[in-house]
Amino acid sequence: MAIKDQNFERGPAMLAIGGLVGALAAASCCIMPLVLFGLGVSGAWIGNLTGLAPYQPIFVTASLACLGAGAWLIRQESKRPCAEGEACARPVPNRLVKAALIVATLLVVAAIGLDFLGPLFLNS
Repeated sequence: MAIKDQNFERGPAMLAIGGLVGALAAASCCIMPLVLFGLGVSGAWIGNLTGLAPYQPIFVTASLACLGAGAWLIRQESKRPCAEGEACARPVPNRLVKAALIVATLLVVAAIGLDFLGPLFLNS
């Protein structure tokens, strides 16, 4: 029973990490070069990130699957009763996982939205 509980508590964190990695991969062709340039990072290698553009739908799909599963596990975990002294009694890891899920979701939405909004800004 303890092993199942540990896996249940570790699941949302792993899915949040998967969602963040997938979101960064999805944003790597469009948003990451802009962010890197904005931070002052430059170099010819940044242009190579646009080579990942054909794989963006795969990255977005994988990210959305991880984010959806992570959000579902967080919701299920919040419904589970927690006894005093158990690991689930500490809300800090859940806050970190929720924050990671939110950041990853915003990155995926930005990566998807930039594809639709980019031509509007470039044509004006």
